[in-house]
Amino acid sequence: MLNDSDPTDHALAAIASILDKPEAAPAPEPPVAAEKPQAVEPAGPIEANGYSRTGPGPLQAIRFKWAVRRDDSGDYFVDETIGDSSAPISTGPMTGDAAVKLVDERESEARRRFEGIKRDMTARDDAGQRRATSDPAAD
Repeated sequence: MLNDSDPTDHALAAIASILDKPEAAPAPEPPVAAEKPQAVEPAGPIEANGYSRTGPGPLQAIRFKWAVRRDDSGDYFVDETIGDSSAPISTGPMTGDAAVKLVDERESEARRRFEGIKRDMTARDDAGQRRATSDPAAD
């Protein structure tokens, strides 16, 4: 599932690995409303300048963030950062609507990939636990 040349995959895998802490018997956690994006239609047009989204993950220091900014000439750019102190990678110029769409697409794709990595890690952990409990040599 990981692409060796894609830094996004590596960052998302690092985030997911933080969640992959072996425990004796992990209790299921209640669903967190903030983890699932809500499909809410805006009441009016979205103001592009200042629009932002933050990607999934347990630690702010390694979480992706996308923010739209408008320059002095009226063009819009999307700044992508990892954590609070990284230098932004900018995409643009583009229209305000295109910038908002890009931010939403990047956030959605990061969430989809993050959830896929979490599922893969959970499945691998579940398979390992089944082997450990059914392995007579483990006794």
